[in-house]
Order: sequence, then C-alpha cells, then structure tokens
Amino acid sequence: MDELVIPDYTVMEEHSIVVDGDVLIGNYADLSFGLIANTIVAGEHVNVYGNIISENYVRIDMWSEITGDVSTKSDAYLGEFVRINGKLTAAGNLDVGNDVKISNGYDIKGWLVVRNPLPFIMFIFFYLMALLHMGSEEEVEKALEELFSEEVSYNRLMVIPDKTVINLQEIKTTSSAVIGNHCRITGNIVSRSLLMGSYGTLFGSVRANGAISIGAGSTIHGNMVSSEVVKIGRNCHVLGKINADSVIMHETARVDGALTTLKGTTIEQDDIVGMDEMETQLFYGFTLLENS
Repeated sequence: MDELVIPDYTVMEEHSIVVDGDVLIGNYADLSFGLIANTIVAGEHVNVYGNIISENYVRIDMWSEITGDVSTKSDAYLGEFVRINGKLTAAGNLDVGNDVKISNGYDIKGWLVVRNPLPFIMFIFFYLMALLHMGSEEEVEKALEELFSEEVSYNRLMVIPDKTVINLQEIKTTSSAVIGNHCRITGNIVSRSLLMGSYGTLFGSVRANGAISIGAGSTIHGNMVSSEVVKIGRNCHVLGKINADSVIMHETARVDGALTTLKGTTIEQDDIVGMDEMETQLFYGFTLLENS
C-alpha cells in the first residue's frame, strides 16, 4: 500500500472509476467517484461518493460510508458502523456487523448473517495461521511472496493508499503514483513521483517532488512540475508547460508550453543507423535462407 497504482485500461468516467480488475482501498481514503470492478475491498473510515458495482465480492471495513448503491454478484461483507446511503444488492450472502445502516434496504439471494466480519488484514493473518497449523509451509511461503512481493501486478489491481483523495479536481497522495497503459484519467495529480504508461490520457496537471516519466503516445492536458527529472516518451503531447530540474524528451514528443529547467533539456533520438544495419542483416539472412 505504499504506492498509488492505477492498472491498465482504467477509465475515470463522470461518476465512476471503471477498473479492469480488482480494487484495494486503504484507510481514511476519500473518493468522489463510484467504483466498477471485479472485486472491491475498502479499509476503515473510507468515503465513497458514488455507487459500488462488483462482479465478485465486496468487503467494506468499519466506519466507512458509501453515498450510493452497492451491488455485487457474489457475497458482501460490511464491518461495524458502515453506512450505505442507498440500496445493497447481493447475489450471494451478506455478513454485517453491529449498527450497520442501509438507507434503502437490501436484496440478497443467500444468507443474512449478523456478525462483525474480520477486517481484511486480520482475515489474511488468520488465513496464514490456519495454513501453518495444517503444516502447509509451501502454501504459506507462496502466499507471503504474493502478498509482500515488491513486484506489483500493475495491469490488474488498483491500489489506493491510506488518506488518498480522488475527486474531479485532484488525485492527491503522499505516496508515489503508477499509472498503467491505455488509461483515461481526470484530475491534477499530486504525488511523490509519477510513472505513467503508454497511450494514456491525463486531463490535468502533474506536481511531484520526485521524477516524472510519461510513456509513449500519451497526452497530458496540463502542466508538469517536478524537483527532479521529467522524461517524455515517443510521440507524447504535453499541452502545458514543464518546470523541472531537467527534462529528457524524445525527438517526436511535443510540448506546447515553455520549458523551464535548471540543468537543461536533453533530446533523445532514435539510432537510425543501427536500425538500418539491423534491417540489412535481417534482409541478407532471409535471402540466405531462401537460397539455401
């Protein structure tokens, strides 16, 4: 949870964030959008101003509030003092804690169990303890590697760290931000650093203390400010200005505004000569194969 991760093909619509994968929300996060994803897990004191639609289960920890409807094609788990200011619909079971309020009622197909569901982190802890008691050391090691590996699967999981704010005006986090490929994002990004994939569109500016890197074919409808280096990939288009310690940009990239740097701007060029030599070698290689 030390990075804001937006996976591939994520789209921020007018009222909802559509994720082609799962969503994990940290404590005290504040989202002015609804969520549409496969699985949605929210921590404590989370505010979501919109509807939650999930293909798989939904788990919302205690003291969180959803200003909208909650719909899942599987089970729903609601911790103590959760507030849903809409209707809850679940095709599976519903586990609820004490003093849960659902303003417009609920419609479930499975069992209704009134008990306090375990917080997500505690659920993982007891799961690992159960595996240890069963003597499944290999399963425990595998689960630990998947949970605490530094290599995050950016193309399937959206991770929203603690105290992150996402609304129409800004995406603000004290952590680093990673945006996947083919994303459509709205709002000014304020983060420790930013790594953005290829062929994405950001309707907003970027402000970071660390480095900013933009992948090929992406468009930024705003300014970029960094205390370190800003790197712009092939065929990128920045409609605003750039203010950074230094800038590295591809020769095919375009910046409409002014470039202000302390250490200058570096233009990257393709190695055309090397590419020509490679193509020539491939040509002669195929010719030799055809003649042999």
